[in-house]
Amino acid sequence: MNKTTPPPGPWRGFLPAITAVLTACGGGGGSATAAPATPAPAPAPAASAPAPSNSWALVWSDEFDGAAGAVPNAANWNYDLGNAENSGWGNHELEYYTSSARNAQLDGSGMLVITAEKASNPGPCWNGSPCGYTSARIHTSGKINFTYGKVEARMKLPAGAGIWPAFWSLGQTGAWPASGELDIMEYIGKTPNTTYGTAHGTGYSGAQGIGKPYQFSAPVADDFHTYTLIKRPNEIIWQVDGVEYHRLTPASLPAGAPWVFEKPFFIILNLAVGGDWPGSPDATTVFPAQMKVDWVRVYKEN
Repeated sequence: MNKTTPPPGPWRGFLPAITAVLTACGGGGGSATAAPATPAPAPAPAASAPAPSNSWALVWSDEFDGAAGAVPNAANWNYDLGNAENSGWGNHELEYYTSSARNAQLDGSGMLVITAEKASNPGPCWNGSPCGYTSARIHTSGKINFTYGKVEARMKLPAGAGIWPAFWSLGQTGAWPASGELDIMEYIGKTPNTTYGTAHGTGYSGAQGIGKPYQFSAPVADDFHTYTLIKRPNEIIWQVDGVEYHRLTPASLPAGAPWVFEKPFFIILNLAVGGDWPGSPDATTVFPAQMKVDWVRVYKEN
């Protein structure tokens, strides 16, 4: 999510946050949620790995079942807060992130709804003015992390100029971009038929992230879609509705750039407003804007 312009096997990875079963871009600012530890040297990519099975077993999910108005499950999700406090999340965004149920709550019908709305009691934006909008950015850091497997979410995105929903992931340790960032899905209102999948690391971050667009035959916001990331040693695959459109290996990186992805990552859902990439809302943008998430699931490969 740190870009400022559009981006042109085995299971070993859960940290012990969930005992025996698990061993753990809208709006960027990856370093604000990654653990602030000094990044260790990236481990060398695995020399070899078993052939992928493409057979999956569910190990964790949040189905967002609960009463209408309930906030996201605190066992799974944390909040990122503010705007000016985090330098506009690295992208000159216009929303102030809160932990209010107005901005992130269950709808009582199995959905998480993240809402961006015009602010009634705004906090400060990066530009010294009160932010014009509030929204939410939630993440699983320290609670649900994955190193390898399949991570996906089914969601319906809001439309409109200046709207920037995202489903993405950051490395659990290190300062961005050495932490690594994997944007599973980003969408901006000014390209209504397109979503983007992008990887960021040292030497290929921000506007130089390695990404590809996925082109829909109709506006993305018209329906629910499933966005998927498959992460294996030396290989990362992006899919939309089961269709692969982007694949990354160490050979894909710029000469000399490190492969920073053989480590635990955590999951982020957010709905940003404005920023260098999507631009600002205009008179046609409808608020409140809602990002509806049916579920988020993580699988191991058999």
